[in-house]
Amino acid sequence: MKRTMWWMPLGAICLAITMAAIAEDPTPPPDDVLKWARAETGWQDLFTPDLSNAMMRKDGWAWENGVLVSKGRGDIWTRERYGDFALSLEFKTQPKCNSGVFIRCDSIRDWLNTAIEVQVLQDNENYENPKWHCGGIFDCLAPASLPLKPVGEWNHYLIIAKGPDIWVYLNDTLVTHMNLDLWTEAGKNPDGTPNKFKYAYKDLKREGHIGLQFHGDPIAYRNLKIKPVKL
Repeated sequence: MKRTMWWMPLGAICLAITMAAIAEDPTPPPDDVLKWARAETGWQDLFTPDLSNAMMRKDGWAWENGVLVSKGRGDIWTRERYGDFALSLEFKTQPKCNSGVFIRCDSIRDWLNTAIEVQVLQDNENYENPKWHCGGIFDCLAPASLPLKPVGEWNHYLIIAKGPDIWVYLNDTLVTHMNLDLWTEAGKNPDGTPNKFKYAYKDLKREGHIGLQFHGDPIAYRNLKIKPVKL
């Protein structure tokens, strides 16, 4: 342990040790996939200005000066379903914010078991399970690092889904790569740890709705853009 770590909060030290012990460097996408995902062309708005292409409870979310904010009445979902895509968005959290970006959700009624959640979380040091940390795939795969900005600043996600592969870039750092085909058992991760889900992720549909989670805490999103690949 470096000498400079003596002043760090105990929770932050434990988090750093835990992350170092289990996180692996994620495999980056092929060059052509990453080049396509980062190209400026081909993007479209995920949600329209009037939210007519969204599914949500009445007045559940609203645009405020170009920022999509939760009004405390559940999640918001795209009407359209997406398979392979690049998704770019920014999110801003509060001190104890917990949210998430759902992708490829087959059934909104059973979103817990039929969607993949890219975690949005601010107080990561208070969660001992690294598979719940920001940038990871919730309850399945921990992020390799936590390049999260301080409370009140905007963070950027680039999420790429192509076949069985999902890549997550947090603030331009690749933090997660998931190969769905490795999740062969319901309720169990490849490393032997349990997860909450009643279906094996390899068996999930490779297309579905995209959603943003309201988990009881204020959350804001902006610059939500998607670049779909039609299957």
